[in-house]
Amino acid sequence: MMTSIATPAIGTGAGTLALSTVSALVTGVLATYTLLHHKQVFAWMRKIRGRDEANAELDKPAEWLADLYKAQCRLAQKPCRADDFEDISQTGNMIKGIADHMGALRPELTEVVERVGAYVATALPEPGPAVRVTVPEHRAQLVRAMRQEAARGELARAVIAAEQKIAAQKHG
Repeated sequence: MMTSIATPAIGTGAGTLALSTVSALVTGVLATYTLLHHKQVFAWMRKIRGRDEANAELDKPAEWLADLYKAQCRLAQKPCRADDFEDISQTGNMIKGIADHMGALRPELTEVVERVGAYVATALPEPGPAVRVTVPEHRAQLVRAMRQEAARGELARAVIAAEQKIAAQKHG
């Protein structure tokens, strides 16, 4: 009688079975960790996208406030007539148009619009055909010019406060 010696097939030993089980568990743990990480990344991206969309709404008012600040800086310490206030009036009207729709920025933008109105109201009258200006007229013009400069300073403070509020909302 012949005895047959059969060699077991490769990969059927206990060590190989344990190795494949451990490998499957490690792969499962890594896959779970990867999925959790991707969930966090996608949640972060949604948050950033939402912030970017909210910041896009603040871009126009920020740009207009910067333009308004530049325009009022050009008129600093210079007595101005009504024609000199064209840029400031136009920018003030644009800000007034969006102030009611800005929610948290409404008080600051309303303050800017009020300050623009107060500043434009200080326009000096057009010079008359008079050749010589009397001392009382000259003093009155100086007083008006000082009021105008004070109104310009108030406008600058209101614009800076609104810009700071926009910056805080963009970063917060």
